[in-house]
Amino acid sequence: MRSSSLLLLIITLITACGGSDNDSSAQQDPVTEVPATPTPPSPTSICELGTSTINWDALLTENCDNLAQYGLFIDPSTPTSSPASPGILYHLSTQLFTNYANKHRFVFIPQGKQASFHPSEAFDFPIGTVLTKTFSMPYDTQVSGAENEVLIETRLLIRRETGWTTLTYLWQDGKATLIQAGADIPHSVNHQGKTETFDYHVPSRAECKLCHQLNRDESSLISPIGLKAHLLNHDIDYRGQTVNQLTLWQNLFMLTGLPNADDIASGIATEITHAPNLFDTDANLTLRVKGYLDINCAHCHRAEGFASISGLRLGFNIDHTSYQYGICKQPPGWDGGAKGLSYDIVPGDGEHSIIAYRQELSEPKDRMPPLGRSLSHTEAVEIIKSWIDTLPPSLGNCQW
Repeated sequence: MRSSSLLLLIITLITACGGSDNDSSAQQDPVTEVPATPTPPSPTSICELGTSTINWDALLTENCDNLAQYGLFIDPSTPTSSPASPGILYHLSTQLFTNYANKHRFVFIPQGKQASFHPSEAFDFPIGTVLTKTFSMPYDTQVSGAENEVLIETRLLIRRETGWTTLTYLWQDGKATLIQAGADIPHSVNHQGKTETFDYHVPSRAECKLCHQLNRDESSLISPIGLKAHLLNHDIDYRGQTVNQLTLWQNLFMLTGLPNADDIASGIATEITHAPNLFDTDANLTLRVKGYLDINCAHCHRAEGFASISGLRLGFNIDHTSYQYGICKQPPGWDGGAKGLSYDIVPGDGEHSIIAYRQELSEPKDRMPPLGRSLSHTEAVEIIKSWIDTLPPSLGNCQW
């Protein structure tokens, strides 16, 4: 009897202490939960794939929201210097006028590819090529340096599988953001003691096409404007050395088909012309004016351009004594303005020549070029008038 009582007591004590493994009410040791490592969100596009080099895939396929996403510049906030490899700064020999803006141009040609030389038209660039042009407006045209200017816009021309694509990025607070519809930016500039206040117009994508379009074979294509032999054929400073820009491109394996480099340097390669700066008083006046009209006007005033219907042809290689260059030529569809002018160029009379006059006008229906300026390039207009004054009246028969 005592043995049975003792056995019952032992069983009771074991049960009370929770000794059974199957007792669901038994107290468990607390478990420390290790937080899971968060999975980074997948990028919505290749624009958001961070890269330490140029984002070629995005350039070829995506219109990125931010210029920095393409990785074109070592410092994304400074598109005026230090391009990422293989980018290189390039210079045109004469000025494309845009309200006295400073322009910073770079070309990026993918490694192993080359542009093809052409003696008169824009070079043929390979797929993947990117052209950048950044506009910065000075506060005073007589003062140079980054501290005297503000970044306004950076334009891209990208050669994709489908052809050239235009993209425009507006600078605000150190960042460049893609815009589609254009923008007007108020600005004041002091030019030779006179303050000009105006709206700087950033073009829409549709407006970019007006200047860059070429109508060929019943289709409209986009093409670069300034990358022609006569605008690139001049000496530049490259890493402290003075070199011919076309020769440099050939030596860097950026360009193929260029005539003999020694012939270029000596001036023997006559098939390559040179458009001198409009303000180079040591150069031929006619070539200076023709170069300026070429870069500012000829992209529209050509057979394939937006202003083809005008019949006016202002390419650098067009005979400047001809009717098609404007000699005693009446423009269709324009009323002559307040002066009632009749002819594009009146030989010997710059003051009564429409080519000079419309560069002084500011109303949208009158000004030329129609896009790209709000101010008149007064110094250029005076030189153009002076050049027209030198033309002999016997070149044409302007009937009054």
